[in-house]
Amino acid sequence: MTDSPAPGDTGTVIIIPARYASSRFPGKPLMAIAGPDGATKPLIQWSYEAASAVIGTQGVFVATDDGRIADAVDGFGGAWLMTPESCANGTERIAACLDRLPQADLLVNFQGDALLTPPAFVAALIDHMHANPHAQVGTIAVRCSAETFRHLAEDAAQGRVGGTTVVLDGAGNALYFSKRILPYLPEGRMPDADMPVLLHLGLYAYRRAALERYVAAGATMLETVEGLEQLRFLVAGVPVSVLVLEEQGYPIVEVNNPSDISLVEGILRQRDTG
Repeated sequence: MTDSPAPGDTGTVIIIPARYASSRFPGKPLMAIAGPDGATKPLIQWSYEAASAVIGTQGVFVATDDGRIADAVDGFGGAWLMTPESCANGTERIAACLDRLPQADLLVNFQGDALLTPPAFVAALIDHMHANPHAQVGTIAVRCSAETFRHLAEDAAQGRVGGTTVVLDGAGNALYFSKRILPYLPEGRMPDADMPVLLHLGLYAYRRAALERYVAAGATMLETVEGLEQLRFLVAGVPVSVLVLEEQGYPIVEVNNPSDISLVEGILRQRDTG
């Protein structure tokens, strides 16, 4: 089993980190997700197809450490790169691909459980990084609708690990990311224009130097406690530029828990008919 061939042109590549041995949801990338027509595809295929819809990149790769996932990617005609089992998170997994993607100057991390991420968001993030050449890391957040906020609040009330929120400084860089809802809202208060809740999407764009610095910094207490890999950048003093966008008429829910599968399938049907 050998890696898929790397692109030859300088530019942007999209990489989807995917591991089988998740402690919260083992085998998640291979879980069957039903589309609006009832036909099922593995989660990793849904995400790969969404990433492949982005125009102007030099390739899409799944970065994995498991032959079962590589076989699934082969099965739908995708490309993959094998990475070490020792990678602690998706960012490290993408950094492990740097030597096989020597021509890539911008690497986009498209989360394998975020099949609902609009391709237009990926394109907007790439444009944001081109427009801000000094930004080393970029990511996206959306203003929570009432429906998305209720989903986050329900997860919190049931003790489930749901989405991640982010708060920003005046320059649009992340102050902090958390799996708790930030900022705190008084009971009964819904987010609005004066007090928005920003749902962070697990979509990143990195310069090569930022990935190298990330690996050199090593794991930090905050990323370990929160379970949020991007906090290592903040601890290491690497600003994370956040592009804030509006939701696309449907909640952008990730598959964090088995209970999210039916919710995502419902959103796929809603999106197809909307």
